[in-house]
Amino acid sequence: MASIAGLAKPLGLLLALGFSATAFGAALVDSFDDASLPVITETGDRKGSVDPNWWLNAGAYVHRANGYLQTVQGKLDSTDRFRWLYAASNPTDTDNGYYPQNLLRLVTQAKFTNFSQQVFFNIAQINLSSSPNRNPSNGVFFFHRYQDGNNLYYVGIRVDGFAVVKKKIAGRYAVLKSVVVYPGPYHRETLPNLLPLHRWIGMKTELVSNASNEVDITLYLNDPQLGSGWTKILQVEDNGADGECIMEEGYAGIRSDFMDVSFDAYEAVENSKKN
Repeated sequence: MASIAGLAKPLGLLLALGFSATAFGAALVDSFDDASLPVITETGDRKGSVDPNWWLNAGAYVHRANGYLQTVQGKLDSTDRFRWLYAASNPTDTDNGYYPQNLLRLVTQAKFTNFSQQVFFNIAQINLSSSPNRNPSNGVFFFHRYQDGNNLYYVGIRVDGFAVVKKKIAGRYAVLKSVVVYPGPYHRETLPNLLPLHRWIGMKTELVSNASNEVDITLYLNDPQLGSGWTKILQVEDNGADGECIMEEGYAGIRSDFMDVSFDAYEAVENSKKN
């Protein structure tokens, strides 16, 4: 498995280190350096996960290695059981089962309602699958108020350089807002990714129901290319125009698509106050 141990971490990430995986009340802080839990293995339901803080819904494995949490890096061994399982269940998106990390879905065990969420991530490579689902909407995203795979909010950045807030209701996506962050002429074959590679980027969100029972969502990024510290990228209010607002508490977590990526300094912290 590829290592990124030699990469320098940004100041914001260094300040966030020193935590072990800890869940307390409506908060989860994980710097992914707990050597006693080296691997989180995909399970069919959350009850099957032996990790107290995480359920890996898709992606085969994530590894705590070199002080980070890493997806599968490169190809799975041909004899790995998940290679065979994905070859049978979804050969198109995983290149015959060799790249299950193309479908990373990592969900918290704790639920949140009005909360902030942050992580630092480092993309090692984009996996140029022939799948038709490798497209501009792929990227790195947070889950918010995750009820199930068909009902939740997504917030994050896409390989075409856009930041986006999306809602998924009964399996139907609605884009609430998007803005360009990393400009350029995305092209599936000639320029399939506009996100920085081999560099730590911080992503932070705040989600809260307001007094009008609408949902305010804000995204920040921490990338020297964008300025010093956390830069506010977009803010949007879900007023229910594109399907009902998701008001109930739900799970948090991380999604990435068609890439090898590492994570560090994850936090999800409840804020009980409404706007």
